[in-house]
Amino acid sequence: MKPQNKFQQQVVEASKTLPKLTNRQIEWGYRNIIEPIGHRTEKGVITCTECGHSWQGAGYLVSILTDCHCPNCHTKLKVETTKKRKFESRYYMTIFTAHKGYQVLRTVMFLYSAKVGETAKYDHSEVMQRWIDPSGKKHCTFARLRQTMGNCYIDSWIFGTPLELRNENANNKFYVNVYEQISTGVIYPRQKLIPELKRTGYKKGFYGQRPMNLFCTLLSDNRAETLFKTGYTSLLSEIMNKSKRPMDSYWPSARICIRNGYKIKDAGLWYDYIDFLRFFGKDLHNAKYVCPSDLRAEHDRYMQKKAKIEEQEIIAKNREKEAGFLKAKARFFGLLFTDGQITVRVLESVAEIILEGKAMHHCVGSYHSKADSLILSAMVDGRKTETVEVSISQLRVIQCRGACNNVTPYHEQIVNLVNSNMPLIAGRLAA
Repeated sequence: MKPQNKFQQQVVEASKTLPKLTNRQIEWGYRNIIEPIGHRTEKGVITCTECGHSWQGAGYLVSILTDCHCPNCHTKLKVETTKKRKFESRYYMTIFTAHKGYQVLRTVMFLYSAKVGETAKYDHSEVMQRWIDPSGKKHCTFARLRQTMGNCYIDSWIFGTPLELRNENANNKFYVNVYEQISTGVIYPRQKLIPELKRTGYKKGFYGQRPMNLFCTLLSDNRAETLFKTGYTSLLSEIMNKSKRPMDSYWPSARICIRNGYKIKDAGLWYDYIDFLRFFGKDLHNAKYVCPSDLRAEHDRYMQKKAKIEEQEIIAKNREKEAGFLKAKARFFGLLFTDGQITVRVLESVAEIILEGKAMHHCVGSYHSKADSLILSAMVDGRKTETVEVSISQLRVIQCRGACNNVTPYHEQIVNLVNSNMPLIAGRLAA
């Protein structure tokens, strides 16, 4: 692809003088990334695929749970007990370097091929480069061509093609940027960073983020740099993981935490808590609210308050449905069965059925619109235990479920109690 703008033109020119990978880098990759295979037969004979030496190994569990080294060439082996005699593996390594003022991430694929009785074969190829400008707002990708016809793997590289500027289609929201999906693999330990990245406080940790995304964020947003330097990396990671959580919405509250030295152990819980505070119109610049002594307790308290408000809103929205429900099911209202321990009663409104679904964490809340269903709630010693759905036309229990659709120890008793009182339902139907 031809350069589309001045930035890409500059990077293309810079790429022409990028030094080749060194022998030291490649040798490190061969020694530290590739896992040579030790082929083990069912009788316990292990063959080193590096030098071809064979010996009688220990038992199966010993060979798996302990390190295995070839007694001849002393290579550490990954033992595999199999009838397969040919092994092929691919590994990735990423090298961080700086060139012409750009931060460059160079991705190398290592190829390993071994066959029992033959010398193992090693190869490598630099398959991709990601170039980031010092501001972190621009980047471009150089890569080899990929085999895309008849292949489901995104990294089926065509090694004979050159590293050239590729179109990432970043502006197409329906397109998956395959270059973002390529594995980072192992990071080469000797890293060369541009001064702008060094100033952000980056210290070789990625905190669950892809290096490319982390570097761009640190370079382009000084708030991310602040979170990084002050040790609030969990807040930064959560923001980057949740695309629907823009940093602008939480930054004032995060500053309050930093200023007060408030430690956040669960970033996801804290972000949810801030959302609750915003919902209730609390002051997000006040340490009294933003830095609670017991984050989980405050989070749960506001969550319950919001749930009650949402329940009332749902009930209000469904009031117009109450008239139709009353007309269809009123004849069954007042039905109640009990055996002394278990009490089963008919739910008598749309609101009751919705609240039953919320309390029991299942989908019965939407069943008020089912014309052939009668919904009953079973309680044991005054506690909700299971919800019962009865088919009015068939006069039988369709389903009976406890919390989260589980079956409780009282399931059979509840079903038998409803079935034994089915004539009462039939009587109401005939009335």
